[in-house]
Amino acid sequence: MEFIEAIKKAGVVGAGGAGFPTYVKLNAKAEYLIINAAECEPMIETDKYLCRTFADRIIKTVDAMGAHLEASHKIIALKAKYKREIEALEAAIKAAGSDVIVCGMRTYYPAGDEQIMVQAVTGRSVPERGLPLNVGCVVVNVGTVLSIADALEDTPVSMKYLSVTGAVKEPTMWRVPLGTPIKEILAAAPLTVTDYAVIMGGPMMGKMLGTKELIENAVVTKTTGNLLVVPADHYLVRRTQLSIETMMHQAASSCIQCCQCTDLCPREVIGHDVKPHLIMRNVWRQAQITDNAEFERVFGHAANCSSCGACEMFSCPMGLSPRKMNDYVKGLLRERGINPAKNQAPVAKSYIEDRRIPTGRLIARLGLSQYETHVLPEFAELTPEEVIIPVSQHIGKPAAPVVKVGDKVAAGDLIAAAQEGLSANIHTGFAGTVTEIGPRGIRIVK
Repeated sequence: MEFIEAIKKAGVVGAGGAGFPTYVKLNAKAEYLIINAAECEPMIETDKYLCRTFADRIIKTVDAMGAHLEASHKIIALKAKYKREIEALEAAIKAAGSDVIVCGMRTYYPAGDEQIMVQAVTGRSVPERGLPLNVGCVVVNVGTVLSIADALEDTPVSMKYLSVTGAVKEPTMWRVPLGTPIKEILAAAPLTVTDYAVIMGGPMMGKMLGTKELIENAVVTKTTGNLLVVPADHYLVRRTQLSIETMMHQAASSCIQCCQCTDLCPREVIGHDVKPHLIMRNVWRQAQITDNAEFERVFGHAANCSSCGACEMFSCPMGLSPRKMNDYVKGLLRERGINPAKNQAPVAKSYIEDRRIPTGRLIARLGLSQYETHVLPEFAELTPEEVIIPVSQHIGKPAAPVVKVGDKVAAGDLIAAAQEGLSANIHTGFAGTVTEIGPRGIRIVK
């Protein structure tokens, strides 16, 4: 339990996803420990940088995690084309005398989706709306591994590595305190555009900051791994400006029922029931279906959608929005209290390898080819004038502030404590004075 308590005390959460508290995920036993270093989305540099820079530390920590989980297989999964990173990891494995295995994956999207990764590495399909643990696996992002390494040395999560890519002169890796305003990072980054939008994360599932106000208010959190800068009039920005009503009208008038959205769905090919083409066919009449059983029959499979965006950003020849329609319908299912049955034993399709979405073609489809680069990012650090640290940077209950206005804090101090249930501690990597505790978080000024 000391292992789990150290991780809980340090406030470690998933660094590569929604921020699931890691002490809960690792409070288990598993046959497979899979470290996700595949950089799920294109145009992100963080995982590669961490593998190149901290290979020895990663291997040492993976061995400790594997011992805790009693895992018989410890695997680091990343794309086979990451030659430098694989070389660094294999050298660290040899030096440590470790039995960790490096698994080189094909370059496709979404290779870093944990359920897609589990199937690719083990051949096992996770049940619908289930967890990797259901098939004997625990999947942890490589950034989270380094947070665990710190936690085992009594160092809390208070700093963040992230890349800045896209419309920049060259990609850059930054190390900044949690709560750093992203406008300060962008001011220091060598941008090639003056009128821009920013995607926090990757182009497929990241959060679009399409206005100056959104950019002004955004800060770095435990789950921020990348800032993708694009021109303000870019295709990706324009897509986010469509209303639900417009997308529904487009679905009704323009969907040709080619089924490409379903045929290339990453979750469909691992055996889940996901049929976005049927959602597109029927979404216009959702208000007319009053019987819940009929509603579930027509729309229930939307619950299995992972919102990866492959259907609308790659597959659809008409440029429609199956993912957004799936998300809309998932909301309707929740409102009606409908929880569709889950297939507990899905089987991957025999043609799964033929339906992988090549990352290179995806980048071209997204209009991002001009921003591809093979230059290794430069490293930089930034100490801002102030930080605003959200008390909710994770799935579950927000942390409760343990400081008050006027308090002086040092880097590494606990400023908000996990609540009972699913929650996580919040620490500061920034020394200063607490000047505000409000809806955006805890403001600390140098």
